[in-house]
Amino acid sequence: MTKIQLGSTGITVEKNGFGCLPIQRISKEDAACLLRKAVDGGINYFDTARAYSDSEEKLGYAFAGIRDKVVIATKTAAQTAEGLRQDLETSLRLLNTDYIDVYQFHNPAFCPRPGGEDGLYDAALEAKKQGKIRHIAITNHRLAVAHEAVDSGLYALLQFPFSYLSGPREQELVEKCRAKGMGFVAMKGMAGGLLRDGTVAVAWMARQEGVVPIWGVQHEWELDQFLACVEETPALTPERQAVIDRDRSELTGDFCRGCGYCMPCPAGIQINQCARMSLMLRRAPAADWLSDYWQEEMKKIEHCLHCGKCASKCPYGLDTPRLLQDNYREYQTHL
Repeated sequence: MTKIQLGSTGITVEKNGFGCLPIQRISKEDAACLLRKAVDGGINYFDTARAYSDSEEKLGYAFAGIRDKVVIATKTAAQTAEGLRQDLETSLRLLNTDYIDVYQFHNPAFCPRPGGEDGLYDAALEAKKQGKIRHIAITNHRLAVAHEAVDSGLYALLQFPFSYLSGPREQELVEKCRAKGMGFVAMKGMAGGLLRDGTVAVAWMARQEGVVPIWGVQHEWELDQFLACVEETPALTPERQAVIDRDRSELTGDFCRGCGYCMPCPAGIQINQCARMSLMLRRAPAADWLSDYWQEEMKKIEHCLHCGKCASKCPYGLDTPRLLQDNYREYQTHL
């Protein structure tokens, strides 16, 4: 096991964390079994969000009686101080706890600051003084907002997309956090499902000093793979480096990361899957994506309104309508 300090918080965590978005898709009992097995296997950092439907409730159920053994991070997407207070009280109740270790602003379009008209940071600071949260943090998908947050000195940690597909700009951000004593939590370590070998991803991430990746887990076999890596950190062998090199060569340029911030679509298109369908066909069993269900979902692209709402909300600046059309054309060649 590899234990590291989470920035300057004084919190010690296992190098590999548990991303709790996927447990929305499984039953309460199945989620509890996964979460407890993760704790028994040495994982102690668990990341969820108010926006992840019943994820918080499942954590609260699973961790009854062992709250002192886990570090819980959750998020609010509130736009006002009152909204934050309501979210926080809901999270505390569902998580079955009287405090949250890391409370994060969930991908705001700006960097909340003390004295801001929105009142968000002041509300979080008030909650911290009350002992309801231990540390204030921020998550984002925008480099400009992320840099502003790091430069501000207001946040204990930053959560940002980071994988072996990331480039020099993301690496610079990691190094900047480290230099300032700020924790860095890596979301999307598997690039939103585009990377297929978790052991390779862990081996690469193990070399990223001060970075805590949160691996999204839904199935026990996924957890078993990560727990094996917790028990013994995999080496970055030449064979694994070859996988990384191949993935980097195949996944260059503009591609949809599947973050979902473009949703919902007024035409009902599942943009965060349909805009990267060509990649999924090449990198996953194609039959799963050629089912009647996905054929119907892809056909909805024909009814795209070209309203531009998805492109305006994309944190990566992608031309989403064009990506949808390109992916639909390629998809039809597989039918």
